[in-house]
Amino acid sequence: MAKDSRATGIAIEQSVKRYLQKQALDFVEANFHSRFGEIDLIFLDKNVEPHCLVFVEVRYRADNSFGSAAESVDYRKQQKLLKTAEVYLQQKKMTNFNARFDVVSANATKDHKFQWYKNAFEASPW
Repeated sequence: MAKDSRATGIAIEQSVKRYLQKQALDFVEANFHSRFGEIDLIFLDKNVEPHCLVFVEVRYRADNSFGSAAESVDYRKQQKLLKTAEVYLQQKKMTNFNARFDVVSANATKDHKFQWYKNAFEASPW
């Protein structure tokens, strides 16, 4: 069962990667890990000025009875993503780079239709 769910997760992340590349985002990296957590996908968006890094959380739920996949990115998960992105920017010496946090949720249908939430949440100013 765990192997099946992991294989599904990898397949969905790959589909989301291709989808976002078709939306003119430049792929940078996948599955960046820090002690705080993981960022699924990282892209560069050159369609905005100034250019910005896009940290993407990919979410999938086979059953929405406890809420949608996107709704599962709660405050605690957001904080982990923010801290992991901070580590990424420090390691890559990109601390002055603009960044945003997107969430892409996939449904359980065979074609895995996506909902892309640009700038789904922001870092707190304090």
